[in-house]
Amino acid sequence: MSTQEITSKVQELRELRRMADELAAEIDGLQDEIKGHMAAQSVDTLSGSDWKITWKPVTSSRLDSTALKRELPEIAARFLKQTTTRRFVLA
Repeated sequence: MSTQEITSKVQELRELRRMADELAAEIDGLQDEIKGHMAAQSVDTLSGSDWKITWKPVTSSRLDSTALKRELPEIAARFLKQTTTRRFVLA
């Protein structure tokens, strides 16, 4: 690919990312409006003819690796797993 083609692709990628950010903000806004309605109605489920929305608390348990490393560093070190990934960054 030529430098001009790469530049064109970068410009297109930047524009698409900008559009995706705008869409994400719009999606978040709509979700917040619906959540506000659900909170005002004190409901955790809404249903329509072809849709259903639930907004319920979910409890999960996760390992606090920072606390584990602080309290038992030798055990934490035994169970560390290194991974390598490639990160694509457009600046």
